[in-house]
Amino acid sequence: MEFRTAAFQGWDPVTKSMLISTRFGNVAQLHTVAGPGMARRQISFEAEPLGGNYLPGDGTLVVQKDKGGNEFFQLYTLNNGKLTLLTDGKSRNGLSAVSKDGKWVGYSSTRRNGADSDLYIMDPRDPSTNRMVKEVKGGGWAIAGFAPGNAHAVVVNRISVAKSDLYWLDLASGAMTPIGDHKKMIAYGGGQFAPDGTLWVTSDEGSDFQRLGTLDPKTGKFTARSPEKKWDIEGFDIADDGSFIAYTINEAGIAKLRLMDPKTGAVREVTDLPKGTIGSVQIAPWGTIGLTVTSAKVPADAFSVDPASLAVTRWTHSETGGLDPAVNVEPEFVEVKSFDGELVSGFLYRPDAAKFPGKRPLIVNIHGGPESQFTPGFRGRTNYLLNELGVAVFYPNVRGSTGFGKRFVSLDNGPFLRENSVLDIGAFLDKLQADPAIDGTRTAVAGGSYGGYMCYAVAIRYGDRLKAADCIVAISNFVTFLENTQSYRRDLRRVEYGDERDPKQRAKLMEISPLTKIDKLSIPLLVVTGANDPRVPKSEADQAVEAVRAKGRSAWHLVGMNEGHGFGKKENQDYQFWVELMFWRANLLGN
Repeated sequence: MEFRTAAFQGWDPVTKSMLISTRFGNVAQLHTVAGPGMARRQISFEAEPLGGNYLPGDGTLVVQKDKGGNEFFQLYTLNNGKLTLLTDGKSRNGLSAVSKDGKWVGYSSTRRNGADSDLYIMDPRDPSTNRMVKEVKGGGWAIAGFAPGNAHAVVVNRISVAKSDLYWLDLASGAMTPIGDHKKMIAYGGGQFAPDGTLWVTSDEGSDFQRLGTLDPKTGKFTARSPEKKWDIEGFDIADDGSFIAYTINEAGIAKLRLMDPKTGAVREVTDLPKGTIGSVQIAPWGTIGLTVTSAKVPADAFSVDPASLAVTRWTHSETGGLDPAVNVEPEFVEVKSFDGELVSGFLYRPDAAKFPGKRPLIVNIHGGPESQFTPGFRGRTNYLLNELGVAVFYPNVRGSTGFGKRFVSLDNGPFLRENSVLDIGAFLDKLQADPAIDGTRTAVAGGSYGGYMCYAVAIRYGDRLKAADCIVAISNFVTFLENTQSYRRDLRRVEYGDERDPKQRAKLMEISPLTKIDKLSIPLLVVTGANDPRVPKSEADQAVEAVRAKGRSAWHLVGMNEGHGFGKKENQDYQFWVELMFWRANLLGN
């Protein structure tokens, strides 16, 4: 439980030090690191976790922080350990863009009516410059990037995982012009300008996957520039001098970092990074690439890459509670055909067979989203299950997961396709429970958020093949969930799950909701909830626990009173871990 992680946040343009987020107390705070392997100097001292980055030029540090996991983020400047509030202290705000000269930040805010994410710009050094540049309708809006000269910006309206619309915004007049044909189902990512004014984005136009390329703001024409034909480009950054672009590609859950020369199209791959997940790629003004890497044997740590030699340098060595991370097992890739022939896959972590001979218990742990993907990273507390209790853990990517193309991510959309993802778990159970090293009589399910819905649904449908279920911040009734989730995100969720206002869809949403079938839940249940959760309200857990207990069945209920959508404070994460251990020992391991 005493392991740490370090996430790269950015570069200080003045001192050339690295900004990271790591935890020494109860929550992660910001620290600076002057050089590789050097001391982590704490610069923020808050009761809540926070994140941020330095602005180009003078290095003003802008951060965002919520309260108790409520996700109503406020923006601040941080100087000498003190925060100065930039926003109204009430609404939900999201920092989304910074001008290349560091003069302006762009952000969205719900301050007007609590639901719509209007667009604002501000010079954080002078909060009086704050102004709304565009009033919009919907919760998916953000300023993606400032054009050179700061007179215009590219704006994105994220409608679903499969569709996002781009606009050209005049920051002085507020005039906003669509980029391209918004009738098309195209998803965009990024939105960065090269020094010569060329707009770079990722797009799945004409492809099943996100490709990196250029976009003409006037015609909307996208030209793919990355050579890859398969797998998603997940993120990128452009060097200040425009000499290269660093981008990451997700190959079935394994991330790779590549550098492209935008003039010649030549691509080089960085080969010396740990095999795992890459995030937060940012190029320093002097050209060094900063990033976060995590793998089974590496807790998330900050690294840098020299763009000339491609040499990799590890800046932080996060502690793992005195344990040797090298003993942690690498997962194996598992792929099966589901009920309809669709290929679905996941990652299986097996305990050491020499230390734990014989058939091992199994926990199937389902990710949330559903527009998300399990990728192999450091498992933290879960390593205790593997290394000390001998429990195998499987992480599936059912249909609807990202990372496998836009066709695959849309296979679960709406209420009438929703239960097909539950059937995917049945196919995994067939394969895993037939594995000679797995004890098919001691299998359990767990999951969080949408994975929490899956946890309920799998426990109900396949209860005769399972021993217990651990459902975390979980949807129990799609109708009440859609009615009670925060208004700024309701329309985005309706696109994924269905519209409860439509009688036909409402009826189907009720039919597939776990609460409707809760009488069929016969295995022991653990429910974990954040009292301040803005996404899946606590009422979703309350009604499930009440219904199960009304039938005289076992339902443990753990509530984090100062938490939101998942526990973020170490004291609560530890408590949850101990409760889950008690639950698994009693209901899966038989002791």
